[in-house]
Amino acid sequence: MEESNTMQNQLPSSNDPSLTKSSLNLDKATVSELFAKLQIAERPSDNGKKAKDIESYKFWKTQPVPQFNEDGGKSKGGPIKVINLDEVPKGPYPLLDGFEWGAIDPEDEKEVGELHELLSNHYVEDDDSTFRLNYSPVFLRWALTAPGWQKQWHIGVRASASQKLVAFISGLPTNINVHAQTIKVIEINFLCIHKRLRSKRLAPLLIREITRRCYLQGIYQAIYTAAAVLPTPVASCRYYHRPLNWLKLYESGFSGLPTNSTKARQIGKYHLPSTTQTPGLRLMQADDLDAVHGLLERYLQRFDISPTFSIDELRHLLFFGAGQAKEASSKRVVWAYVVEDLGTHKITDFVSFYSIESAVLSHSQDDVIRTAYLYYYASTDKTSNLQQRIQGLINDALILAKKARFDVFNALRLQDNDLFLEKLRFGTGDGQLHYYLFNYQVGPVVNDDASDTLDSQRPGGMGVVML
Repeated sequence: MEESNTMQNQLPSSNDPSLTKSSLNLDKATVSELFAKLQIAERPSDNGKKAKDIESYKFWKTQPVPQFNEDGGKSKGGPIKVINLDEVPKGPYPLLDGFEWGAIDPEDEKEVGELHELLSNHYVEDDDSTFRLNYSPVFLRWALTAPGWQKQWHIGVRASASQKLVAFISGLPTNINVHAQTIKVIEINFLCIHKRLRSKRLAPLLIREITRRCYLQGIYQAIYTAAAVLPTPVASCRYYHRPLNWLKLYESGFSGLPTNSTKARQIGKYHLPSTTQTPGLRLMQADDLDAVHGLLERYLQRFDISPTFSIDELRHLLFFGAGQAKEASSKRVVWAYVVEDLGTHKITDFVSFYSIESAVLSHSQDDVIRTAYLYYYASTDKTSNLQQRIQGLINDALILAKKARFDVFNALRLQDNDLFLEKLRFGTGDGQLHYYLFNYQVGPVVNDDASDTLDSQRPGGMGVVML
């Protein structure tokens, strides 16, 4: 992980609130090009950022991850290193003087508040410091308490004198399928360092410490994302965004006014119907859980890398914070809908999205941008009709999100998102989110070209949606 403003979920993960993503996996030529750029970056820099990138790369050279100059594309896949537990330290790594290890209990209101404050002031923001992701306490409880969570994997660093939380990293155990091989991994998220401490190299210490704790619990692989190019991405995903309230996005500085266009034209361009179009579409209920679990499990088999959820995991992910709350409630985290066949009453389709607010840091009349992020979806439709079916399903999700007062709808270019991104007027974002596996060599994945061209004829290789 490297310490940077854009570091977010999963080992180093970063979400730019003004961006959206696309799923293209990196071929050998692209990796070679990235490696060449990295070598160029070793030249002196005025702002020191490139030097910091090189320090991060030196750290990753010591870790069991595929290196840039390795021809991993022909690998059949599997662990890179066999972990000898006798060599794993039984106690925590030493910290700098004045700091101490701690743990955050996501079920403790005070400690969640401390984490919320750290992330709100020091987590992901855009390069112009105009927007910053603002994870609510209820979102953090949802994200950090999935079945199997352990307090010891939500690691904090505190200043010894004040006990102030100054750094954090989290891990959640889960299972993923990699080329039909199921592996247990730790999903790394929310790596955050106080801005004043980013020269202290706390990020590598946090990574080493959570790795040590996972090893001792018998988990030897991890999945994580980063905005930075590290050794070595298994997939790279671009953000795409679809305005729902274009005028608010424009007035807050989130969206610009295109040349030769007008405000009225832009508002008209992104107009949506007031009602959904898919017959049988309704809010998901607890009784739908078994049907949705089976539907999603079958659908995710389309992708080279995908999650595999238990019933308990899916219940937590889709129903946490819903309860009896109204759909526009500030306590609601995730929205999930199903399509019930009006004749057979079977569940044929499913779609979900979750909510993250972005704080507007510039001088604007709006304090927050409400963003809906596309989560998981699935359909029983045949491949020949799948594009039309998915387009209709996601268009209805846009309508529902707008009714719930969201301002923009974001989607990564992964799963089957190429089927609808262009048709439904999603705009291309400026950055990419790179997916990584720790201590696991991955063979070739679908979409192993480096083109940004959307392709509706084949599924993406990446089926994991990271929060």
